[in-house]
Amino acid sequence: MKRLLFAAIFSTGVMVVSAQQLTTASLYDQHGFLHNPATTGATQHGVIGASYRTMWEGIDGGPQTAILFGSGYLKNAKIGIGGYLYNDVTGPTKRTGIQTSYSYHIPLRNGGTFSVGVEARFQQYSIDKVKLQESLGSQDPVLAGESKRFKGDAGLGLAYNGKKFQAGISVSQLIQSKLDFYNGTFTRTEEARLYRHYYFHANYAWNVDGNTKIIPNVLFIYLPNAPLEFQGGARVEHKELFFWGVALRARQSWMLSAGVHVQKKFTIGYSFDIFNTPLSVFDKGANAHEIMLRYDFIK
Repeated sequence: MKRLLFAAIFSTGVMVVSAQQLTTASLYDQHGFLHNPATTGATQHGVIGASYRTMWEGIDGGPQTAILFGSGYLKNAKIGIGGYLYNDVTGPTKRTGIQTSYSYHIPLRNGGTFSVGVEARFQQYSIDKVKLQESLGSQDPVLAGESKRFKGDAGLGLAYNGKKFQAGISVSQLIQSKLDFYNGTFTRTEEARLYRHYYFHANYAWNVDGNTKIIPNVLFIYLPNAPLEFQGGARVEHKELFFWGVALRARQSWMLSAGVHVQKKFTIGYSFDIFNTPLSVFDKGANAHEIMLRYDFIK
């Protein structure tokens, strides 16, 4: 099972694109600008936080992602500035990097804002050749190449933030930098590179009564030559004290989440994912756990 996992990860994640290269999160809407730099500073106050996600419990080499994030808002200039550090490990592959974002917010007559944002991303891709030898063999030409690559890329986004409705579109890895792990003389039919990720996200805050708010949300992710990814669900907020939610990631998993707000500033959130593909409960690895901590600098 371990060799099959490494082979699948390497062939889909490095040689050809058939899955996401950038990390996502079950609690993505709690991270702020994870998928769209235009939402940086949308809360109009400072935010810091961290999250940790582990997938395919019980299987060696399952994906693990750690993120540190933060953002601020310059009210007089109407500018949002933010960034995050991340470490994403899947089997023999590892991505470590930093993303910085900048946004400009334009106030609208209805009380909402329209914003445009740009991001710069710097990351190091690395391959553990010792682990790959178990599935590829010692004579595979890929193992003769470099084990690390440091690359930069960029992205941009647009967003609307209203009192109840929020929506945005963005694209990451615009440049599509080449990774070039293999440097031999064989003719290649595919080249490893950073592929563009296109995002669309939206949510609506429905005030049921003075104490309860229901927030439906959707996220679409598109990569060339890969199926359209969809994640949608709803979060229920009670008196700004605690929340719970349910969501679906199409063709992959169900997600159950819950969390608490301490004095409206410190948030603790947890999500449990139940996978049905590519693994199922019969593989003893069809679960994901995600925990998030966030502090909002609200007066």
